[in-house]
Amino acid sequence: MRLRNIILILAPAMMISCGQTDYSDGTWVIGPFERPVSDAIITPDTTAVFDCPMRGEPVKWMESDTFNPAATTKDGKIVILFRSEDNSATGIGSRTSRVGYAETSDGINVNILPEPVLFPGGDGWEDLDCPGGSEDPRVARTEDGLYVMMYTSFNRKTARLCVATSRDLKHWEKHGPAFKGALGGKLDDEWTKSASIVTHLDKNGEMVIEKINGKYLMYWGEEFINPATSDDLIHWTPMTDENGKLLQIVTPREGYFDSDLTECGPPAVHTKDGIVLIYNGKSFENGSYSAGQILFDAKDPTKVLARLDQPFFKPEMPFEKTGQYVDGTVFCEGLVRYNGKWFLYYGCADSMVGVAVCQ
Repeated sequence: MRLRNIILILAPAMMISCGQTDYSDGTWVIGPFERPVSDAIITPDTTAVFDCPMRGEPVKWMESDTFNPAATTKDGKIVILFRSEDNSATGIGSRTSRVGYAETSDGINVNILPEPVLFPGGDGWEDLDCPGGSEDPRVARTEDGLYVMMYTSFNRKTARLCVATSRDLKHWEKHGPAFKGALGGKLDDEWTKSASIVTHLDKNGEMVIEKINGKYLMYWGEEFINPATSDDLIHWTPMTDENGKLLQIVTPREGYFDSDLTECGPPAVHTKDGIVLIYNGKSFENGSYSAGQILFDAKDPTKVLARLDQPFFKPEMPFEKTGQYVDGTVFCEGLVRYNGKWFLYYGCADSMVGVAVCQ
């Protein structure tokens, strides 16, 4: 496959003032990415059956759709944690979601466990998880091997950003909403989604969680992007302005690929240039989801230094435009540094999982 070109046109508001580093040449961008295969790597499976504690019966848990994957590394392999949907209803957001586990030694060919590793029911979190389930995971690892999953609990009334932790990526402890009690409980009953914890590359070249200015940092949000901090990776506090309102440091831009939504993608990466965040932009004009990148100042992680005006990755292949989201979707949630390459895992039309590689 041909390497796609990156087009950088910085809006006037994003130009760097005289005397500061000029990032307009795009050298800070992670990429370019190419598709190593011409098809999805994880697809629905009508034979996988799971004894569902929520329904009290066997369920074909990945019968309809498999999409929106997290990714990390463990024991020399890439582990992909993907959202799956059963066939309990018709329509986007109407089925039950669970998180499945796949591993791969080459980043492309996967082995999938027969049962999900995160699911609704039987654990005391039914009021948050049932009946919608567990959606859209992002996963990052600490230096001592604790995996932190940020995911969406959906009870079909309110989506809430939640936290789970694991040492083996198969057995997870749920900790509930990330913002529970924060800001005086302001967000306890609000719609919250999509969090990207900041990481860096360790001495082995793998992504691990780091602290910025003495605290763990993540970017989160769907309609806009807000930073939040934590001391323990479980309890998070969003940043606010002098009036107590959430900082909206990145918002949709009229006329661009992200004119409708700016939704956080995989864990952000602290590089020599700053903090690079891959995010998903939805177009108001045609409804498609494409991927952009933003560079934040590591000293002041609320400050945008540069932002792509054209997507670096967009739906082009048939499997990215065919499924339950026919407007086209490449929804990026998993980023891994593995064997000297970047592997980017993404959802295809809310129906399958694809991969792109940066050599």
